[in-house]
Amino acid sequence: MDQHRPARPKRRGLIALAMAANFLTATLAFGQSSPPDTLGKIRESGAITLGVREASGGLSFSYGNGQYGGFHVELCQRIVAALEQSFGKKIEIKYQNVTAANRVPLVQNGTVDLECGSTSNTAARAQLVSFAMTTFIEEIRMAVKKKSGINGFDQIAGKTIVTTTGTTSAQHLRRLVLSGMQFNQILAKDHSESFLLLESDRADGFVIDTGILSAQISASKSPQDYRIVGEPLSVEPDALMLRKDDVAFKKAVDDAIKAQIRSGQLAALWDKWFMQAIPPTGKPIGLAMSANVKAAWDNPNDRPMETYVRQ
Repeated sequence: MDQHRPARPKRRGLIALAMAANFLTATLAFGQSSPPDTLGKIRESGAITLGVREASGGLSFSYGNGQYGGFHVELCQRIVAALEQSFGKKIEIKYQNVTAANRVPLVQNGTVDLECGSTSNTAARAQLVSFAMTTFIEEIRMAVKKKSGINGFDQIAGKTIVTTTGTTSAQHLRRLVLSGMQFNQILAKDHSESFLLLESDRADGFVIDTGILSAQISASKSPQDYRIVGEPLSVEPDALMLRKDDVAFKKAVDDAIKAQIRSGQLAALWDKWFMQAIPPTGKPIGLAMSANVKAAWDNPNDRPMETYVRQ
């Protein structure tokens, strides 16, 4: 028995070394996440989750009862139809309501496969997610009541200005504060609440993109009481959002968008959701396609907002 005793420390040492090696291997494997495969996920599950908004103008809004419509929502539905044709099988569409504050995290963690709302493509966001080809370009301006006498951003000193939390508009207002302009800024939880503050005279102006402003005014009780004023604080490309570095899924989405541009289907969608009467009000938003949007469709790209600023 004494002959075997010296071997025990060696055996224990080998066991400890093996355990340490296994722990290191597991740790490295955990830290190395594989690229996302949304196409594989959709093919295997037979379902896709689209991120949608409650009230993002003609881009994405709720009908109620779990139903959604809008320019970007129908665009996403047509992308799903293209995937169905590619897969040769039916794909169930699930809708996940998102807000300006949680839309990026929900795409990152896989809850949402394709976000179909009103998200600006910015360099900062592009560090976290990927964007499809630009399909909408917005101008950040301000809605006011005509009786306010406000004609531009140079007249908001001492006024109360609202925008929606988690939006680029909030960043632009902060820059105005840093530049020395003095006004009271309110951050509302969503676009409907922002407009309600303006409608109820608790805010003097609502700053967001013109598409959302036009839709909120059109749906209001007294559209004739409002107007959109001010030089644009920013020109920003909006696009569908997906998980970062999912090359195959981005290509499938981009190819479907470019096909709709070539066929004229995307232009028809614009007319349907921005120029014709839409629910729930039965009124048109009246947002004509801008030269910037036409240029983006003529030369499809996924350039971020900062490249537009430098032009």
